[in-house]
Amino acid sequence: MEKQKEGRVAVIGGGAAGLLAAGRLAQRGRRVALIEKNPMLGKKLRITGKGRCNVTNICDVEDMLRQVPGNARFLYSAFYSFTNDDLIALLREYGVETKVERGGRVFPVSDKAKDVVEGLKRFALQSPHVRVMKREVKELILRDGAVRGVRFGDGSTLACSSVVVATGGLSYPLTGSTGDGYKFARQAGHSIVPCRPSLVPLVTRQRWVGELMGLGLKNIALTVTDERDKHVYEDFGELLFTHFGVSGPVVLSASAHMRDMERKQYRLHIDLKPALSAQQLDERIRRDFAQNTNKHLVNALDALLPKALIPVAVRLSGVPAHKVVNQLSREERLRLGETLKDIRLDVAGFRPIEEAIITSGGVNVKEINPSTMESKLVNGLFFAGEVLDVDAYTGGFNLQIAFSTGWLAGDHA
Repeated sequence: MEKQKEGRVAVIGGGAAGLLAAGRLAQRGRRVALIEKNPMLGKKLRITGKGRCNVTNICDVEDMLRQVPGNARFLYSAFYSFTNDDLIALLREYGVETKVERGGRVFPVSDKAKDVVEGLKRFALQSPHVRVMKREVKELILRDGAVRGVRFGDGSTLACSSVVVATGGLSYPLTGSTGDGYKFARQAGHSIVPCRPSLVPLVTRQRWVGELMGLGLKNIALTVTDERDKHVYEDFGELLFTHFGVSGPVVLSASAHMRDMERKQYRLHIDLKPALSAQQLDERIRRDFAQNTNKHLVNALDALLPKALIPVAVRLSGVPAHKVVNQLSREERLRLGETLKDIRLDVAGFRPIEEAIITSGGVNVKEINPSTMESKLVNGLFFAGEVLDVDAYTGGFNLQIAFSTGWLAGDHA
């Protein structure tokens, strides 16, 4: 084994959490081995937010904690030790100006995720004592209740006084998130909360969605209810039909609120015209019918709905598609309007975790010191980022979790 040096820390994973940990360690004068198995650092960061990178949110810390549905209290010290304001200031210091968009979401002014990665690399590699190693760790080296180093795939080893595991979860495995951190945690005696996808497309029971595959809808309202018809979530924005069900921003956000999918049943309610009340929509439909009085219903809705959606919406309403509009009864017209205000889809499940934006589950946080991110079981072993059993809703909160826990680990390793 390479001779151990006082203060050297191995950071496994060169993503959001790993880069913050390495940079903070460098500020503290530590020798750092930043170990990344990908050819490049920040591979997953480069594709987040469709390549724009929603780095954080401008809400205050208490509001941010409310965006974490499980284990929010665990993040109290992390969020207060390295806040969203701290992150924005750090990015600015290293050449990345930011802007605020709808919902308090913070993006780089350039709208380029790669600029965020480059700024974080400048922060992480600020010291000549930070050494980047493009290698894959096979296992930890543990002895006498403490971590002593890491062993690589070729059998070689690296001695160190601390290790920060920042390997990500199971989402987007092509970016290197293949669950390595869970293996290291189990080796150290940690328990793993079963992983499931979060911020993920949904599979629906209705087969007609396949007819609309590729159709995107803007400015729709989505409501999620459970088996008791209780409202679970509401949102407004964009939705995409797929061959298996639905995706798009509002769907991904909704998925994070669908907990305990094995026992619960969820239904989606899509309002195609949320800006119109039922009465206003009926008036709109009557005006359209007046201009198409001798047309069949299926040919009289071009001004109201996307062409591909018309036959499906008419079918769901139960109104005969080829009935001439001037022969429709008031009841049939109202039924059509009711359908457009509440298209229902029953959720069959999530798409695979490999398609999720974030992993829910991970290293049990009851076994981690929330003030330092150090293992309560093994001295010198730290965890940060998505590998931990903490996840949040969309809006920049998950990246802030990675940055804050990475900073805290780097502050104490």
